[in-house]
Amino acid sequence: MRTPNRDDEHLQSLRDYYASNRRIPSLQRIAALLGFSSRSAAVKLMGRLADEGFVERTVDDDAWIPGSRFFARPMIDASVPAGVPVSAIDVGSQPLVFDEYLVKKPNETFVIPIKGDSMIEAGIFDGDLAVVERSSKAKAGDFVIANVDNEFTLKELVRERGQYALKPHNQKYPLIHPQGSLQVIGILVGLVRRY
Repeated sequence: MRTPNRDDEHLQSLRDYYASNRRIPSLQRIAALLGFSSRSAAVKLMGRLADEGFVERTVDDDAWIPGSRFFARPMIDASVPAGVPVSAIDVGSQPLVFDEYLVKKPNETFVIPIKGDSMIEAGIFDGDLAVVERSSKAKAGDFVIANVDNEFTLKELVRERGQYALKPHNQKYPLIHPQGSLQVIGILVGLVRRY
């Protein structure tokens, strides 16, 4: 694991700036933002960050954009028990880029907000964001986005009496048997929730 230094602090400042402004500032603004005495210090910093994959130059070389590691977050090398607490030990971390973790096929992946309570017993709640990979090749047991009788829904795909059906995960709702068509649009591959 890389030893933290001032570049790490500067990178965090650039990430905060990006979160607020959706862009990386100019070299002059970077110098002012980070308290550098000259623009050349900003040039050197951005060069070091580019070497490590945090930023890169645009095609026309007139601005900086986030690199693949810019959005990486530390993922601790130990798990946290949800039951009885255990003693804390010094653990390391590795960078994690959520897109790399959740998205295996970028051109086939979309995110859709969840509305309603029909999947709460599966841990899927109103307001969650479903990460879905486009595919019509789902199997029983997959959670799918489906078009059933011209209405879209997220449910578990099940087989009952040789026919496909959609199972909600809330006892208040019945199993959905298509009256006409059932088309799987995609398979749930991840879930994002903000508390």
